[in-house]
Amino acid sequence: MQPLLTRIDHVGIACRDLNKTIELYQATFGLEVVTVETHEAQGVREAMLAVGERALVPGYVQLLEPLGPDTPVGKFLARRGEGIHHIGYGVADIGEALSALSETGIRLIDERPRHGSMGASIAFLHPADLGGVLTELVQFAPPA
Repeated sequence: MQPLLTRIDHVGIACRDLNKTIELYQATFGLEVVTVETHEAQGVREAMLAVGERALVPGYVQLLEPLGPDTPVGKFLARRGEGIHHIGYGVADIGEALSALSETGIRLIDERPRHGSMGASIAFLHPADLGGVLTELVQFAPPA
């Protein structure tokens, strides 16, 4: 059986002030901001910062600022404060991955992929079924 996960794509970190946290990560680690995007449907403003050499598919730190207190990240910050929100793993084919995982009994938050950062297809898995870790599957969108 081929492994379902192909790489660690990113670590999602909830923060209260995106600009301030970007500055912290740049000053502390020398990371480069690749994109800053707003995802209204997910209720976040985010920045993707590349980690390591600029490979075909680098790893990222994803900084997440909620658009409001009633968004998922806003509620997370109210409950737990700033910190790791989720881990994103790369998959070769997100549709096949969701199908395979649903057969194992892992609960899918997203039964179908949705639009994610930098044009990727994403889907979340329920943290209660994965040791308390909110898990995101990411099918990388190759450059146009």
